Amino acid sequence: MRRRMLLAAPCLLAQPRPGAAQPWPSRPVRIVVPFGLGGSADIAARLLADPLSAALGQPVVVENRPGAGAVIGTDVVAKSPPDGHTLLLMSNTHTANETLLQNRPYALMRDLVPVAAINIAYHVLAVHASLGIQTVPELIARARAAPGKLDYASSGPGTPYHIASEVFAAMAGIRLNHIPFRGSNEARTALIAGQVPIMFDAIPTMREQIVNGRVIGLGTTGPARSPLLVDLPAVAETLPGFEASIWLGLMAPAGLPTPIAARLHGEVGKVLASPAVRDVMAKGGAEPMPMTVTEFEAFLRRDIERQREWIRMAKIEMG
Repeated sequence: MRRRMLLAAPCLLAQPRPGAAQPWPSRPVRIVVPFGLGGSADIAARLLADPLSAALGQPVVVENRPGAGAVIGTDVVAKSPPDGHTLLLMSNTHTANETLLQNRPYALMRDLVPVAAINIAYHVLAVHASLGIQTVPELIARARAAPGKLDYASSGPGTPYHIASEVFAAMAGIRLNHIPFRGSNEARTALIAGQVPIMFDAIPTMREQIVNGRVIGLGTTGPARSPLLVDLPAVAETLPGFEASIWLGLMAPAGLPTPIAARLHGEVGKVLASPAVRDVMAKGGAEPMPMTVTEFEAFLRRDIERQREWIRMAKIEMG
């Protein structure tokens, strides 16, 4: 009996102690993108996935869970275990939703924690040729002459393109009619076909349409002219102070252990510092937003307040 007990001892010693920390990651890590395929958030998640997989030694899988203004996918992450195996690819849609969607099942800064800021990009204001408009002042004049008669497309209520359009209208003193779509691709297709004559969209995806003459670019939304569309003025040259962007970041369920958060932040920072990744982003009209976790948290809180001011100014209501 004693001999059998001694033989069993090594097996007992090999078992993990109850409560002992497990290595991370111990299985694939998923990045939930609460938007459709092909958008800037989806592209950024896939740009991160392969180098993070190599660094972490586990597959990093991108999972698109669009719907309800990004609420469906975000809620999935908010309710996931805070063990570093589920992350959220988020944008300023989320900071806008803190004001726009009062009945969402989570609170951004309560149920999720910041991991890393990723990048920022600006938009272009484009119109269909059938409008016969070539400049921002011409568009404003046309809209003032026919209040509420001109339609604009967006990738959905509460998205950065929707907010940009409404803030533009408020600052210009005009009324435009919102036609929401289920994503940028659908909205862009409607613009190119002339079904909806106006749209704010990402510069890289709309640039080809402008260069090929399918639509007319009126202006870009950064503080200065875009190097990707150098011939177009900034909208701010007509409406001083106007600026609109889409920025992206990573968050995780609240309660994420500090060592895992620090490792994730560091590995994402290495990916974003890579010349190859920076080159891909630059060609896509985006630039990295290097921040510490503390800086990113402060940025999120400021942006929630900024979005609230814009939404109130533009009198946007969603419920």
